[in-house]
Amino acid sequence: MQLAVHYSTTYFYSEPARRVIQLLRKTPPSFAGQAVLDWRIDVDCDAQLREGRDGYGNITHMLYVDKPIESLRVAVTGRVLTEDRAGLIQGLPHDLPPQIFLRTTRLTGAGPALAALSAEVSSGTDAALDRLHRLNALLQARLRFDTEATEVETTAEKACAEGHGVCQDFAHIFIAAARCLGIPARYVSGHLFRRDGDHAQEAGHAWAEAWVEHLGWTAFDPTNGICTDDAYVRVACGLDYRDAAPVAGARAGGGSEDMAVEVRVDAMGQAQAQAQS
Repeated sequence: MQLAVHYSTTYFYSEPARRVIQLLRKTPPSFAGQAVLDWRIDVDCDAQLREGRDGYGNITHMLYVDKPIESLRVAVTGRVLTEDRAGLIQGLPHDLPPQIFLRTTRLTGAGPALAALSAEVSSGTDAALDRLHRLNALLQARLRFDTEATEVETTAEKACAEGHGVCQDFAHIFIAAARCLGIPARYVSGHLFRRDGDHAQEAGHAWAEAWVEHLGWTAFDPTNGICTDDAYVRVACGLDYRDAAPVAGARAGGGSEDMAVEVRVDAMGQAQAQAQS
């Protein structure tokens, strides 16, 4: 499927910001099942962009604004050709040993709720892949999606205990439970084409990848209870949200800040795709 992504973030400052520095993780890589046809980042003011890679192999851009501004808009547009590979992630240009993703973090530390969940999933003698599928389905069935229930810094343990959250929380709970089972797992940020027709979204999407021996990295989306398919655009990964967040940064001045995010993911029709290729 050919997907068109339009993603913009606009910041409004109550007083001029004298300087802004941001780390952007907004550019997806090409690998087996995902080919980036074109991709660009546009900034609506005089700014510098420097491309690089972080320790997890994610494509990054450092954004520097050295003049006073009252607002800042960063817009991303691109086209990606995707293939349904039943969640298998192969051919990444840069990657780390799976064992690194057994490390816990403050957001993915396990407490009583996650320990109980892991014990329930691990009952029996099923192989690791079967346990992961059971965990994925269990989270989708039991957790309630609620955009008002949690915050960016909400831990997996808290979200699991309370039984609700957003896609970030679903992913953190999956990752924490998998690590409790001794399975390396990592957080993934990206975009999702919604087949229900709701192409305009308020934010990007998040899911998880787990390492399965003799199979490799396999992507699970506990928010929807499925493995990823051709509706997903994989952008960045890390131990938790903070390693794969689309934006992290700082500024001097600016007073208070308001932010508006717009995301749209469309599947391009064959005729339209041919006209633009």
